[in-house]
Amino acid sequence: MNVLRKEKIYTTDYIYALPDGERAELIDGKIYYMAPPNTKHQRISSYLHNEIYNYIKNHHGPCEIFAAPFAVFLNEDDTNYVEPDISVTCDPHKITNQGCHGAPDWVIEIVSPSSRAMDYFTKLFKYQTAGVREYWIVDPLKERVTIYFFEKENVEEYSFGEDIPVGIYEGFSLKVQQNS
Repeated sequence: MNVLRKEKIYTTDYIYALPDGERAELIDGKIYYMAPPNTKHQRISSYLHNEIYNYIKNHHGPCEIFAAPFAVFLNEDDTNYVEPDISVTCDPHKITNQGCHGAPDWVIEIVSPSSRAMDYFTKLFKYQTAGVREYWIVDPLKERVTIYFFEKENVEEYSFGEDIPVGIYEGFSLKVQQNS
């Protein structure tokens, strides 16, 4: 007799019950624990956040930028919860005291050794189906930035040090480097 084991479906209640300092994300009810980021990861994240924040501020744009940990509830359910390294949301109705409810316009994930499959596959599919417009995967190991422009169904790759155009902001580009 074959017995099928039912996999447990987790919800955001589980996330909120985690002990202090422990972080995890939910994709379709499956839990993914997160390792703390390393120094290189944090330097790149800080640089990108500052550049994007300054661009939005100087151009008086309606968008808001948030750095992890920041709750993003991708779908209208309690089984999808992520904390992108950087998220930019241009619809103020999506932002509450809890976080972002719905897909951000732009998401940036900085690849860590423990997050490689998650960033390149699992989150790629989830962000695309949730309605994210632009998804950047910044890979310090490969010194590459892969950009998915979901609205245009286009993918582009850039090396660190190259000017990278931002799809949601015409005329804005960023340059990612190891020592960012």
